[in-house]
Amino acid sequence: MDLRAPIRVYMTKKLIGVRPDDTVKRAGEVMVEFDIGSLVVVNDEGNVVGFLTKGDIIKRLVIPGLPNTTPPVKEIMTKDLVTVPSTASVGEVLDILSKKGIKHILVEEDGKIVGIFSISDLLEASRRRLETAIAAE
Repeated sequence: MDLRAPIRVYMTKKLIGVRPDDTVKRAGEVMVEFDIGSLVVVNDEGNVVGFLTKGDIIKRLVIPGLPNTTPPVKEIMTKDLVTVPSTASVGEVLDILSKKGIKHILVEEDGKIVGIFSISDLLEASRRRLETAIAAE
């Protein structure tokens, strides 16, 4: 993985999301269906207004003992979005993830969320590079 490459090279472009008024149970079902650990929260206009991770569900729902069918996603989602421009280097993004102690970051272009980068994307890119190197031997 080239740490100088723009993050857009490695980001996931397919964003999967839920609505702010969906139940947390529904959000969890979507995460399981797509085998992912985070979702964007999108309003009726199609704008990303929040971000929900498995960690948010554990910290803000499971630990306090709230039922997963009662609160809407908007009550436990992260509203202060952490974003990076699509031109940011992989090295810069990894530094932000490390400093903030997060595993996912939203990628922005022209004021719109266009992708997401996660530790899983890093591992997948590293795996592909290793397989290429092994095949070349």
